[in-house]
Amino acid sequence: MIRKAVLPVAGFGTRCLPASKAISKEMITIVDRPVIQYVVEEAIAAGIRDIVFVTSSNKGAIENHFDSHAELEASLEAKGKHDLLASLRAMVPDDVNIISIRQGQPLGLGHAVLCAQPIIGDDEPFAVLLPDVLVDNSNTPRSDLAGMLEAYDQHSTAQLMVEEVDWDQVEKYGIVAPAGDAPAPASSADLVGMVEKPPRNQAPSNLAVIGRYALPGAIFPILEKTPPGAGGEIQLTDAIETLREQQGVQAYRMRGTTYDCGQPLGYLEATLAYARRHPELGNDFKALLERYHQGA
Repeated sequence: MIRKAVLPVAGFGTRCLPASKAISKEMITIVDRPVIQYVVEEAIAAGIRDIVFVTSSNKGAIENHFDSHAELEASLEAKGKHDLLASLRAMVPDDVNIISIRQGQPLGLGHAVLCAQPIIGDDEPFAVLLPDVLVDNSNTPRSDLAGMLEAYDQHSTAQLMVEEVDWDQVEKYGIVAPAGDAPAPASSADLVGMVEKPPRNQAPSNLAVIGRYALPGAIFPILEKTPPGAGGEIQLTDAIETLREQQGVQAYRMRGTTYDCGQPLGYLEATLAYARRHPELGNDFKALLERYHQGA
């Protein structure tokens, strides 16, 4: 099983400005914890044990968030706030490693993934999780990430997690082209290609790539040879297309719900969804929503 994951967190977060001007977009809070913590928890729950942050010089808050804080922990201990202390210490289990490596220049997602090569190596598969996207599996029997990693293990083929979107929304996403019928939920299908933001009448399907990947170490030599593409950046999708031509790539169809927290409306929707079911705040939050609804 895949035990390593790369989380590219070096970007400026321009879609979240001005909120992300001084605070990393990944540290913007959904209810009671930053977005990045939900993604790390998703990875750990799926069996990931080595989490590699690809960071930049202004992202120290992310590393600090997952590090120990001796003075804070001592203060909580002295004040008898044992539940809070336990929650902080449980954030990163003892058998999980948090590793950071710098992306010196913003040269694209493909380049960010390539920066993790010295840690991952060329011979081991790994996952990539884009921290802008939350995957909510609260109403499914298991995590979509765990299902995708299991599919990689079964088929020994790269996996792209995809979500069915409305046909009138396909031009906003990277859309996959299945070799045959679209995969059923929680299953995989071979791909014959991908199309970036196609018009509706040219879209090969309505299955959108949502920012979760399971890739072989062989992607690194491909990335090294991938020329800059759109925007002068090294595109991960270009390297995955080369990988598909060489080894094949599959789409894994998810069952949960996604929230794009890299843009304000997605962030607000995620806040609503997670706050409504929060074990401590949920009931009061739903009452608050009802009060505002009645006053509308």
